[in-house]
Amino acid sequence: MLFYGGGAGASRRLGIYPGTGFGLAGRMFGMARPLLKTIPLSALLVFPLAPALLRATEAAPSAAASAVHGGGDAEAVVRLREVVGRQRAALAEAKKKEDAAELEDLRPRLQSVIDDYERLVTKHPDFAAAWAAYGLFLCDPLVEDRKTALPLLLKANALDGELPIVKNQIGVILAEDGRAIDALNYFLAALDLAPTEPLYHFQIGLILSEGRADFLKSKAWSAATIDKTMIEAFGRAVSLAPGRTDYAYRAAEAYYDLAEPRWEEAYRVWTALEQNLDGRLETQTVRLHRARVLWKQGLAGDARELAATVDAPELAGQKAKLLAEFAADDAKEAGEAKVNFPAPATSPAATAAPAK
Repeated sequence: MLFYGGGAGASRRLGIYPGTGFGLAGRMFGMARPLLKTIPLSALLVFPLAPALLRATEAAPSAAASAVHGGGDAEAVVRLREVVGRQRAALAEAKKKEDAAELEDLRPRLQSVIDDYERLVTKHPDFAAAWAAYGLFLCDPLVEDRKTALPLLLKANALDGELPIVKNQIGVILAEDGRAIDALNYFLAALDLAPTEPLYHFQIGLILSEGRADFLKSKAWSAATIDKTMIEAFGRAVSLAPGRTDYAYRAAEAYYDLAEPRWEEAYRVWTALEQNLDGRLETQTVRLHRARVLWKQGLAGDARELAATVDAPELAGQKAKLLAEFAADDAKEAGEAKVNFPAPATSPAATAAPAK
């Protein structure tokens, strides 16, 4: 079981270009699974540390230290702002690069940011925000050193246990390492601190879906409990972030993951999602899902009719795969009917010996 932080473009890493990203139309029926989300590092000074950091820089020096969580003083806050500023500039420049060679030219700048963080946490070892920023930087897709990032984030969490962004990232790393149950605990802890943050609800739904086998194996979760909690978590994420199509898409897909599928409910959710979409590609992607659900409900004619309305060239492969699934089901049912069909009765005349 493999989890990734970040969304579209998360695979674009310094010197490595797998060339894949997450798009609405890029995942259909057994293709790449959705990704656990990492809050962009740039959010660090906005949520949830911004109030403390802003107060620290605006307050008098004597009041600055008390305004910052986890042992930072006025000097530490200033230094952290400077490092994050250089980091933002370097990452922004990196996103403009077109190939690996150009990205490689930025390696010294990114290394310089790492060196700055090392000096900062060495001088201010109790400054939770510095450890958090350092760890999150190492989780950026262009740096991608999560093995090193984990102990830094755990250090930040130990210094200040009220940073949900840190708990979320720890959960992502643990999930990637196959530790679904431990990851869930961190996502729940993040949610306790920020109950209206849709991301944390989404993470909970996703980890329950992707880690279902682990939760069932633990005996602490029943299939019914997993299903109920997963659907509720995805639903809450969608309600808190109605503009996030990726949340709504995965919430609809969750109905495929249920121990006992609820196809009528799934069809309503997919239909509602399609009505909220404008793009042709996105709309037709959802339409393929609606067709699949109709088929699962036994409405073969309606399913084929709906699938026939999908004509986007980008979805030709997905459409063909769905129609092949329909055909396989038809063949399976035909074979079973042939095997189970009673043999015709034999008349006495047919079995009589031929006349001599």
